[in-house]
Amino acid sequence: MTPSLPSFSLQDQVVAFRTDASLEIGSGHVMRCLTLADALHELGAECHFICREHPGQLCDAIEARGFTVHRLPLRDNDLEPDPSSRLAHSSWLGASWEQDAASSHDVLKGLTPDWVVVDHYALDSRWEKAVRENLPRQAPLLLVIDDLADRPHAADLLLDQNLGRQAQDYRSLVPGHCRVLAGPRYALLRPEFALWREASLARRGSECQLKRLLISLGGVDKDNITGQVLDALKACDLPQELKITVVMGVTAPWRQSVISQAKQMPWLTEVVVNIDDMARRMAEADLAIGAAGSTSWERCCLGLPTLMLVLAENQRAIGLQLERSGASATLVHEDLTHSLVSLLAAHITSPALASMSERAAGLVDGRGIYRVVRAMAMAGTQES
Repeated sequence: MTPSLPSFSLQDQVVAFRTDASLEIGSGHVMRCLTLADALHELGAECHFICREHPGQLCDAIEARGFTVHRLPLRDNDLEPDPSSRLAHSSWLGASWEQDAASSHDVLKGLTPDWVVVDHYALDSRWEKAVRENLPRQAPLLLVIDDLADRPHAADLLLDQNLGRQAQDYRSLVPGHCRVLAGPRYALLRPEFALWREASLARRGSECQLKRLLISLGGVDKDNITGQVLDALKACDLPQELKITVVMGVTAPWRQSVISQAKQMPWLTEVVVNIDDMARRMAEADLAIGAAGSTSWERCCLGLPTLMLVLAENQRAIGLQLERSGASATLVHEDLTHSLVSLLAAHITSPALASMSERAAGLVDGRGIYRVVRAMAMAGTQES
């Protein structure tokens, strides 16, 4: 068992995840659910995923990790947005919440899970109540993973891992008995990030120099921000011996274009796809250019200084909080070249990199997965 997981057992527990990936949604929701599923599985739980077959879905990747996927088809009559929905991200569902709840309920009837984990901006308390009704045995406990605090939830446990988030932000949105896990101390990171943390922090100090640059702008990057960053870097005064690594997802639509572009860069530039050693690569990098999404907590855990891009409205609060803490500096997407030139000039020095690394490392210790699984086990014990 890895050092970051608790010693108790969840043997014979069944956990069902409702989450999606797509070209619009990205891959982050599925990836953090996979991290939790891996930890639960190691402790004896049986994990299932319920996912809709959006363009850019990751059902095959989930199955490759050893989990069963119950696929919800994307039918022609499901493609229109739900005009009656009150949720800002309702179009992400690919169906009305009622359709989705009915389909998910059919799956849950056969699984009779102990827990349902929901990580989806297009679902709220209406869906959560509907899927738990009239199941063959006692209704499962519900864990909601959220980032927005913009809609009610019928949760027993709620996780919002974002910096600056407080439990009171959900006070009017969850039942009184719901426990809220708030802040990056609960960040869902794979155990290897905690294992690499000591070595990563040890090599960062006052003598840190920019020799390795890591670029990672999400698993999908549907607008090819990666290509824009590579173009902008050509205007920057960087060490000739610099090595650049670009990380992309298998569903990234601009992948081949970026690979071709990398060959024309003034510095040695490699493009790697669908990697399983991100912690090592982050630990070996001196600076990252990354999005203000869930990967922020991976970078913080390893003390990796970051020039950050806010690529979606739901990342704006994360980006602001990270910049205020000194853990990153924010790039201006609308003026990317000028922003990169100026920020790289300001942060290329050893003291600047060391300061940003120290502040980032103080935010996340890599043991959030332990705390979340322990909270689930405690909730299950209290319920029984």
